[in-house]
Amino acid sequence: MTLQARPLRLSTQSADFEARFRQRLHWSADTNAEIEQRVADILHAVQQEGDAAVLRFTERFDGLQAQSLQALELTQDELKAAFEGLPEAQRHALEFAAARIRSYHEAQKKAAGESWSYRDEDGTLLGQKVTPLDRVGIYVPGGKAAYPSSVLMNALPAHVAGVGEIIMVVPTPRGEKNPLVLAAAHVAGVSRAFTIGGAQAVAALAYGTESIPRVDKITGPGNAYVASAKKRVFGQVGIDMIAGPSEILVLADGSTPADWVAMDLFSQAEHDELAQSILLCPDAAYIEAVQEAIDRLLPSLPRAEIIAKSLNGRGALIHTCDMEEACAIANRIAPEHLEVSSREPHRWEPLLRHAGAIFLGAYTSESLGDYCAGPNHVLPTSGTARFSSPLGVLDFQKRSSIIEVSEAGAQKLGAIAHVLAEGEGLQAHGQAALLRLRKA
Repeated sequence: MTLQARPLRLSTQSADFEARFRQRLHWSADTNAEIEQRVADILHAVQQEGDAAVLRFTERFDGLQAQSLQALELTQDELKAAFEGLPEAQRHALEFAAARIRSYHEAQKKAAGESWSYRDEDGTLLGQKVTPLDRVGIYVPGGKAAYPSSVLMNALPAHVAGVGEIIMVVPTPRGEKNPLVLAAAHVAGVSRAFTIGGAQAVAALAYGTESIPRVDKITGPGNAYVASAKKRVFGQVGIDMIAGPSEILVLADGSTPADWVAMDLFSQAEHDELAQSILLCPDAAYIEAVQEAIDRLLPSLPRAEIIAKSLNGRGALIHTCDMEEACAIANRIAPEHLEVSSREPHRWEPLLRHAGAIFLGAYTSESLGDYCAGPNHVLPTSGTARFSSPLGVLDFQKRSSIIEVSEAGAQKLGAIAHVLAEGEGLQAHGQAALLRLRKA
């Protein structure tokens, strides 16, 4: 039987477009009740038992036995050895990608992550003090695939922000350590690394154990157990986001080779069956060409079965009236990755308001952003780009307001504060302001 991928074909001119479009976009972030209960039990056990619970769950879920958590900690020498043991091409790729990622986040810090202050006409000092978090935890998925790029994307902005200690956790089922992940930790300057994963690793980072220090924030993607655990520990610690399945939306005017666009759609569909790949295009003949390219190229890929399930279940090829309408629909979707595959990408970019990352022009494949372009690849999914942003330096900093009121300023501000405090029925607030006024 020939493997086929048939993304849903839609036209904005069809009477049933809205209903079918909304149905195709739907994805629920709700974790099933069984997973939620298991995660709750794991978190409680780690909170109560510390290292012992982490070791027990690591043996149960990863098949990895250890007498202590110290035995599951990777030393800096091991990380360095992993880097030095890589082929030269892989060492170069890691260092090249790290340099670009670091450079981008240094520019981000300079633009938006510095302290500032000013004095008003009364001599009152107002400003903002930016300070890094003391300690963060980064979760790196393991098992089905290895993600050294996630190590770089999480650890490097934390470093640039000035975080004092970066604790990495990565599952190593049956003790299988991926040298690229370990090497990436060396390149990115991870402080400590433990070969643990799942909800128990999130719990250890959030609550702290005898061997794993409690962190201030947890970042990084994971499976349903990890996502559920991050939701449950939020408040005890900060988290970056609850990410859904990966997404790509391609706006095409028909000028890019159809093979390129088909492969870009594959690039997200190969993540898992729930990933979503959508093409918006005003050229019906080009949509046919992309479908032909999908049919021709799919059998050559190792993950063809996953891609086919993703495209059949959640993919779509949408015929629009024009590029303006395509941009409007893109804003409704607010995708994780948005490619503008057009002769005039800068013509359309001002119309695009909601996306995790925008890739301009035919030569800007989404995969370059995943690995080495420089901007962060940890992006909002499932429409959350309408109100949230990519991971970056600001996620590893916090801001404190600075206020130093001069004597002259206290005369003006005190009177105003007194009026407002009285209006709220908070007399002590008002009196605290009045006491600082000069006596007539």
